[in-house]
Amino acid sequence: MTSTSVLFRLFLKTLIQKIMNQVKTEAPTTFKLKALSRDGIEGALSKADQYRLLNQPKLAESICLDVLEVDKTNHKAKVILLLALTDQFGQTFSAASKHANELAKSLQDEYSQLYYTGIIRERMGTATLNSGNPGSNFDAYEWFIEAMDFFERAQPLAPPYNNNAILRWNTCARTIMQYDLKERPFENFPPLE
Repeated sequence: MTSTSVLFRLFLKTLIQKIMNQVKTEAPTTFKLKALSRDGIEGALSKADQYRLLNQPKLAESICLDVLEVDKTNHKAKVILLLALTDQFGQTFSAASKHANELAKSLQDEYSQLYYTGIIRERMGTATLNSGNPGSNFDAYEWFIEAMDFFERAQPLAPPYNNNAILRWNTCARTIMQYDLKERPFENFPPLE
């Protein structure tokens, strides 16, 4: 080996070590988020609703997270956030679903907890049905049946003149009938020998 090739190899080795050290020590970019004023919460939540209607659930999610930093118990922010997360089903299943379920459990009254848990199940059913994966029709059926159970349990707790749980129950029933969804068949395989 020539002295030039030895020097070149040493140079490369040193350069690679420097690059690797930079990669190991560089933290991801972080920012200190700015806090909303309490007076601006209602306006922010109105914007979050608008972003959901414009099919921009990530923007609505961000706004709700900002509101919840200022007012951790804000019921409306939790509901909009939950709905924004369910709007993302089919794109980001696991994390969005888990967070939405946690939010539903934290809502202020039993009706809201049951109703919005039903919404989560219904939207999981819709996303599953639209996935086109093998067996997704059976999975979707199970999600819709779970949703219907939550809506049925929520209805007696609903405020007067609030038929939302009935409307959602009927939507699930119509979807099951429209797509002829069925329970997963029981497969009785003989034991392996």
